[in-house]
Amino acid sequence: MSETILEIRHLSKSFGKHEVLRDIDFTVSPGDVTSIIGASGSGKSTLLRCVNLLETPTSGDIIYRGENIKKIKGGAPAYRTKVGMVFQSFNLFNNMSVLKNCMVGQTRVLHRGKEEAKEQAMKYLTKVGMAPYINAKPRQLSGGQKQRVAIARALAMDPDILLFDEPTSALDPEMVGEVLTVMRQLADDGMTMLVVTHEMAFARDVSNKVVYMNNGVILESGSPAEVFGNPQHQETKDFLARFRN
Repeated sequence: MSETILEIRHLSKSFGKHEVLRDIDFTVSPGDVTSIIGASGSGKSTLLRCVNLLETPTSGDIIYRGENIKKIKGGAPAYRTKVGMVFQSFNLFNNMSVLKNCMVGQTRVLHRGKEEAKEQAMKYLTKVGMAPYINAKPRQLSGGQKQRVAIARALAMDPDILLFDEPTSALDPEMVGEVLTVMRQLADDGMTMLVVTHEMAFARDVSNKVVYMNNGVILESGSPAEVFGNPQHQETKDFLARFRN
């Protein structure tokens, strides 16, 4: 088994003449919790969407467990089964119950039988505290509950790594904590996570790696102690100063 799950090499992304990402390099190892921080518009979410091939990189390579994803058998859909995504806007199917939301990807993409898919769905809905709501529709849930269902749905696919795109940004403040608690628990369980977040306490206290992006480049990266405690660039210092009491 490869020691590195993901390796991003010289990744760039342009929309027309506008270069959103430039020469991005980083690696993700098993058990890493990497928080990507930076001001709005710095390229964080675009980077995550490129990693999951929701956007096609303009140049550069993504290596998954030693293999260039351009050559992976089954292409992007096969790759995405191993690289799960949790979106800021939940992206649940509004016409399906909580339980069916967590089963449909398993049955259609992984071709699991209904009983196995249900068992797997219940396992993770229980884990995130949503088992009592399996028959509810998304419209009957709070934002925090929807996001916990979305996390359970992603986990039910048995991903190698979970990508979180600002998972608390669409939530009311009182609901942020319940989602961050689930994410802390996943980190404690050893789940490999790549998290775009504005929650600096999470980045500082839960991550083992922090990446600071500015104007489409990785300006600084390292351990939370390094990035938060001893930032090397003035832009990083100015950004972090906004979050200090």
